[in-house]
Amino acid sequence: MTTVDIVAMPVAEKLKLMETLWDSLCLQSGENMELPLWHGEVLEQRLRRLASGDETVAPWNEAKERIRAQIKSH
Repeated sequence: MTTVDIVAMPVAEKLKLMETLWDSLCLQSGENMELPLWHGEVLEQRLRRLASGDETVAPWNEAKERIRAQIKSH
């Protein structure tokens, strides 16, 4: 699959491909994968916002459905 193929894909297919890639990465989590430093910084910022009440959370299934609905409406 090339970048051109991915660009031509409908959004719904791109989302499925992203989920497949994340699942694949999770399976390889035992390998030594270094994450960029900014990932940790973003997580720390979100945890601070959550602790202060400035951030809300939703179960993943609800969030995913909300995102899909937003994509379909555009």
